[in-house]
Parts: sequence; C-alpha cells; structure tokens
Amino acid sequence: MALRFHTLTIAALVCLAACATTTFDSTWKAPDVQAVSPVGKTVVAVFISKNESQRRAGEDALAAALSAHGAHGVPAYTILPDEARTDSAAARAKMKEAGANGVVVMRIVGKDQRVTYTPSYAGPSYYGGFGPYWGYGWGSVYEPGYLQTDELVSVETLVYSLDRDKLLWASTSRTTNPNNINAMVREISDVTGQEMVRQGLLAKSP
Repeated sequence: MALRFHTLTIAALVCLAACATTTFDSTWKAPDVQAVSPVGKTVVAVFISKNESQRRAGEDALAAALSAHGAHGVPAYTILPDEARTDSAAARAKMKEAGANGVVVMRIVGKDQRVTYTPSYAGPSYYGGFGPYWGYGWGSVYEPGYLQTDELVSVETLVYSLDRDKLLWASTSRTTNPNNINAMVREISDVTGQEMVRQGLLAKSP
C-alpha cells in the first residue's frame, strides 16, 4: 500500500510539473489575403471573460505577445468602456480612435478532463538459483497502475483587420494542463503565430 501511494504521489507531481501543450482542433485563413506583417501596426488584444481579473490578465498577456511579434499590442480594457462589451459599433469606434489596425480576440469555449489509466505490471522472476534470480529479480520490479487526470482547455482565436473590416484567421486550439491564464495565452499566441506563418498569412520576422 505504501509503495502504491508513493508511486501515485510521484505520478501526480510529474503531471503537475508537466508543461502545457497546445494543439489545433481547427484552423481557417482568408484565402484571398496575402501575407501580412504586424510590425508597426496597432493591434487590440481582447480576451472575452466575465471574470474581470481573468480578462485583464488575458489581455495583458496577449498584448505582450503581439508586441513581441513587432506590433503595438493594446489591452482592450485600457481603451474600451464597459458598455462597449456588447456594442460592436462603439467598440470599433473606440479602437479606431486609438489608431488600431486590427484586433485579436480570444475566448475559452470549453473545458474537459481526460483520465488516463496506466495498468500495473509485474515481470517474471526465478528463484531456483542465485544467478537466474539476480538478473530476473532486478528486471521484474512491480510497477503499480495509476490514474492521471489532465485538464483540456479549448480556446477560440479570431484575427480581424479593422482596416479591411475582414476576418483574416480563425482557430480553435486545445491546451493541456495550463498553469494559469497568462501562460496559456502566451503559449496559444506563440503556436498561433507559428501556424499563421506556416500557412502564409503572417509574414516571417526579418
């Protein structure tokens, strides 16, 4: 029992220490748009959430990621009044007033759990002689089974050009075991940027 508890504890710590991983469930890019460069452009970062602290943390992280790619990232909460959250015309007017060329919107669209069971294993051992037992004994250590639970967070990402009033990119991604909103947004921003470059929508950095 003690061995099993110890193994379960180690498995849990490994799970918590594991880095988040993000993959795409779907992507779409405007087929008639040439590669665009974010350099020198003002892009508003929007993280849709009714939780104000999460919203601000997400927009700060997204704005920082946009700035890291050469744009001037602006967290939406710094320029949009509360009433603009449900009024697209008011939101667009405030963004244009701030000199924005585009907007990136992120929204959590789902949370799931995945439980993985690793079965136990016990190899053979031989007791007839010291030599056979020594080799097989070390090779037959009992490994108890354990359960691992992963949290999967699905996020929708939309990239709009305000200059063209056009959707340029849409994707749904899934992040496993994100540590927090900041880390998740940064990771999604990085993999999204790489995928947009791969698909020819985002110009490569010089």
